[in-house]
Amino acid sequence: MNNLRLMLEMVSHLLEDIQKLRIKFHLNQKELAQKAGVSQSLIAKIEANKIDPSFTKANQIFQALDQLREKEEVKAKELMKTKVCFAQYNGPLKDIIKAMKIKGISQMPVLHKGRVIGILSESTILNKIAEHPEKVHTFKAEEVMEEAPPIVSSNTGLRTLLELLREHSIVLVAEKGDIKGIISKSDLLEKIE
Repeated sequence: MNNLRLMLEMVSHLLEDIQKLRIKFHLNQKELAQKAGVSQSLIAKIEANKIDPSFTKANQIFQALDQLREKEEVKAKELMKTKVCFAQYNGPLKDIIKAMKIKGISQMPVLHKGRVIGILSESTILNKIAEHPEKVHTFKAEEVMEEAPPIVSSNTGLRTLLELLREHSIVLVAEKGDIKGIISKSDLLEKIE
């Protein structure tokens, strides 16, 4: 019974947000109704708190609002850095460390036959060197790298990017299989006003 009450309270709260979201997207009630496939009077009654719509009608309205949010959402192509430095899978680790220092970067995707197969980060490198300090001059990228980072399209939205960057240090952006950019946590933080 408590779960049902909680769900009803959540739905009620979401219904209260319809007017705020409609205004945020610069729509009048008629325009939202057309996008959602419902009547303008239904929108007016919901916003005036005079009616609780059916689940189907509420779902249609929320889907229309969600599509508007996705259109306005910042995309990967607007956030990415286009200069991506790669390490070759058989490249000497000491050369990769030198390149990372010169370029001022903390992670580097690893390529093999034009495909991203892993990632090197400062912490991964330091951990490997701490485990085997005697091999620092003989390690190759493939011996130190971690699993490849996620690769997304240039139209991937901010919400998805945020979720991916909670688990990964970078996200690569590709178009037709070619890597076009890179997004790090700091790139996202720079965009926050």
